[in-house]
Amino acid sequence: MIRSMTAFASGERSTEWGTLGCELRAVNHRFLELGVRLPDELRALEPALRERVGARVSRGKVDLSLRLRAGEGGDTLQVNAARVGQLSELALDLDARFPKLRVEFTELLQFPGVLQSKAGDPAALQAEAMALLDAVLDDFLQAREREGGKLVAVILERVDAIARCAAEARALMPAIRAGQRAKLETRLADLTQSGPNGFEAGRLEQELVLWLQKLDVDEELDRLDSHIDEIRRVFTQREPVGRRLDFLLQEFNREANTLGSKSVDTRTTNLAVELKVLIDQIREQVQNIE
Repeated sequence: MIRSMTAFASGERSTEWGTLGCELRAVNHRFLELGVRLPDELRALEPALRERVGARVSRGKVDLSLRLRAGEGGDTLQVNAARVGQLSELALDLDARFPKLRVEFTELLQFPGVLQSKAGDPAALQAEAMALLDAVLDDFLQAREREGGKLVAVILERVDAIARCAAEARALMPAIRAGQRAKLETRLADLTQSGPNGFEAGRLEQELVLWLQKLDVDEELDRLDSHIDEIRRVFTQREPVGRRLDFLLQEFNREANTLGSKSVDTRTTNLAVELKVLIDQIREQVQNIE
């Protein structure tokens, strides 16, 4: 399936550490450029995250962000009952000596060791993050494939138009060659009649053949047909094809330029211009393909 390089996907999941969120967004780029933003709790996971994305995405400027939002109501904190018990026993022992001593609740919470964060297993948090990334990656790639399908439809419309232009040029060539031959023969006949010594008939025929060979574009049209078949074949591939399409378009453009440079008829000149317009339109769309 052909994929676009532009896509967005996101997802969340609840964990004992809070709500874990993940976002993936991408735009066009010649190669894979991955930017990663992570909370402190997941900094150690960055190499594994990069490897996981790189295994499934080959091109594009991709931004990956993970966030960890603590649950409401302080769910990530708990009271250290053992420490509070120790402080209670100490307060009872000192009560006789300091009868006016009072400890506010907020002051008690600030005492070192009274409040503790829930001690979750870092490895378990990382596993949750990787599982979430896999789910978001699935959505991300599906979005790329949907957009890629639309790009293929647009490009193949232009490819069909190129095929029609090539067929039209091929159909015109016999009449164009015959017309050029008639014009040259007329001019050469005038030269042989007006010249004092005349020209050799064999030499004139040879020059005529060489001139018509320079105008022949059958080879260029054959190569153009071959490129059309190849681009259609490429769109049936499963692997990324963006770079191969870039190369094919260079070949398309070369044949269009040659067809234009050899043209001696306004009809084939116009067809060469139309070919270049279609090729440029395809190139704009190919820039979006992975």
